[in-house]
Amino acid sequence: MQLDSIRPLEFSQVRARLAEHTAFRASEQLALELEPSADAETVKTLQQETTEARALLDQQPQLSIAGARDVRPLTRAARVGGMIQANEFHELRATLLAARQLKKTIGRLSEHFPRLAFIAAGLNDAPRVVDEIGRVFTDQGEIADGASPELALIRRDLRIAQQRVMDRLNHIITSSQFAKYLQEPIITEREGRYVVPVRAEARGRINGIVHDASASGATLFVEPLAVVELGNRVRELLIREQREIERILRELTDLVAQHADAIDYTVETLAQLDLAFAKAKYSAALHAVAPIIDTGSREQSPYLELEQARHPLLDPDKVVPISLELQRAFSILIITGPNTGGKTVSLKTVGLLALMAQSGLHIPAQEGSRLPVYDGIFADIGDEQSIAQSLSTFSGHLKNIIGILRAADAKSLVLLDELGAGTDPVEGAALARAIVENLLARKIPAMIATHYAELKAFAHTTPGVENASMEFDVETLAPTYLLTIGLPGRSNAFAIATRLGLDRALVERARENVGKRNEELETLLAQLKKAREEALREQSRAAAARETAEKASKQMRRELADTQRQRSEILRHTREQARAELDATRAELNRLKREWREIPATRETAKRAEQDLQALEEASVALSVPPPAPRRVEPAAPVERIRVGDQVYVPSLNQYGEVLAIGSDLVVQIGAFRMNLDPEQVQVQPRAAAAPEPRSQTSVVLPDVDSPGIEVHLRGMRAEEALDKLEKYLDRAYLAGLPYVRIVHGKGTGTLRKLARDFLHDSPLVASIQTAESSEGGEGVTVVKLATRS
Repeated sequence: MQLDSIRPLEFSQVRARLAEHTAFRASEQLALELEPSADAETVKTLQQETTEARALLDQQPQLSIAGARDVRPLTRAARVGGMIQANEFHELRATLLAARQLKKTIGRLSEHFPRLAFIAAGLNDAPRVVDEIGRVFTDQGEIADGASPELALIRRDLRIAQQRVMDRLNHIITSSQFAKYLQEPIITEREGRYVVPVRAEARGRINGIVHDASASGATLFVEPLAVVELGNRVRELLIREQREIERILRELTDLVAQHADAIDYTVETLAQLDLAFAKAKYSAALHAVAPIIDTGSREQSPYLELEQARHPLLDPDKVVPISLELQRAFSILIITGPNTGGKTVSLKTVGLLALMAQSGLHIPAQEGSRLPVYDGIFADIGDEQSIAQSLSTFSGHLKNIIGILRAADAKSLVLLDELGAGTDPVEGAALARAIVENLLARKIPAMIATHYAELKAFAHTTPGVENASMEFDVETLAPTYLLTIGLPGRSNAFAIATRLGLDRALVERARENVGKRNEELETLLAQLKKAREEALREQSRAAAARETAEKASKQMRRELADTQRQRSEILRHTREQARAELDATRAELNRLKREWREIPATRETAKRAEQDLQALEEASVALSVPPPAPRRVEPAAPVERIRVGDQVYVPSLNQYGEVLAIGSDLVVQIGAFRMNLDPEQVQVQPRAAAAPEPRSQTSVVLPDVDSPGIEVHLRGMRAEEALDKLEKYLDRAYLAGLPYVRIVHGKGTGTLRKLARDFLHDSPLVASIQTAESSEGGEGVTVVKLATRS
């Protein structure tokens, strides 16, 4: 990616602030050298890393790699034959242990943080190096006696020799013979030798070697001859110890050299992870969000859309957010307005946020903000010309713009501040317009800040170019820093002059000098601003009305839901009541069956019993089947006008009934049942008014012929006789509107059952058949569901 924009957009300051959040030198260097990518997939991956890191730190705020160090200088030294010092091995081991712990922590959460887990999987903690350093050194960072067998022997002998020296010297300093010659009775060390402090005037009283003297010369540090040989032994053992330690460190350094590549890669991976954590911390500090990286679609090219975007380097309590879009309805935005009104900050904000997004940084803006991936971001902002080249302001800017026009293309973003300034206004405006036309023809997205009225008019009349303005409060003579898209800015020079007290005559004279055309343009701008403000007020009122309507709609939906819940509760209660009565009816039905079959009866009595049984069976069948969805039946009269004898429809049962009595509830006769129903549970539908709608296959209808009963017996009959009776029975049952019937053929050899079922399978009057429950006859009875009458 071309980085001509880094200096004028102050991206280096963003990198410096990012570096403040890193944990060690390797990641700090990455932050300071951070560069944006021009590859969309890379940018998306970098954004994913930052997003995952922020979520991980929110979940585990204590997570860090504070123990890590950049140990690559140690591995470089090991490669070329240098020797790592004892204290440096401690840093090396701490770094590898930090890598081990981080890999373990992120690995456990790989399902939620796949990108970080992928990076962490590359961490190699060089376990052999870690273990060997841990074996050689103590927790205090000193080389352990067990670092080698030879070192253990040397240190054992050394301790013995040192103890002998101390014993001999203790004897001397506590002896009455020598104590009077000592400055004080202590044992100290000079140049690796054990000595006692002897008064200078008693120099010859204690035979020995003088190794040092006090600054005043009053004290001599003497090694008594009695311990010289023992001291030599200690010195010899110390030399041997140092040589053995150097040998151990050399072996350990060679081991590090063998694993240098893995250790270097681990440090680089730790730095990459720490950079992601630093980006996450910077994101939290800025209250930033992950931008949508727009790669476009078939219907829409990628475009820029920023909502409530803030400059990341300005005081967050004072910065005024801006909202804008680019590359959707227009590709060039002309920003006008007063000096120090925020035009330059707006340009820098857009450019800086684009650089941040393409570097994997979250942006200080509102959720939903989107940015394309630019191949290059070019900015001519501020006085960047070279003093050494003695260029004027105009020449310096023009030189930059020439370079930008040569390098930029349709995948670039161009930011130009005060285009055409620094020269004759007429020529500058003409040159500025020509540059804008060139950018437009080449489809190069651009944001341009200017004072030229000609560019305002050009933007107003040219498709693909849009005006924007930085608002200014004439009353307070202060900019508001608010960016308004679609409205060009006014210079406000005359208003400001008047406000500050300049003679009105001078102001009017100035207006005349400007010319009628410019005056008309300023008037047009004022009218446009007024119209826009009115449109915004209307939009606000419409939004408020829409919000009120939505609230009312939500309330209605809640009330409808409550009504539906109440209706469901009524249906449930009614079905439970019907089921309770059904249980009682079934018990009565079974009792009547038994009595009828056991007690002889006259023909008339038998007929009445048969009719009662039929009614009970029909009610049983109707109530046993779950009621179908209620149909809409418009009431023939208001509920308040229900009278005894009226025919009513009960939607919850999908049944018709007759009103027998009216009180707080209605007493309704439905078939063989009397039910207490709330008036709201019924709909008035006098039978005389109209025939009922076609019923579902589970409804009970008024019979067109006398019912043959719900059961026919074929047991003991010959095949021909049984089929003849079955055919006639089915015809009558169908015409009577029975939904279900029972065919009693008995079990026997199964011949009659097969004959009857074959007939039933082929009959168009039959919807389905099934074997009766074992308590109702089992294999000896076939239950038939009849087809619905049309």
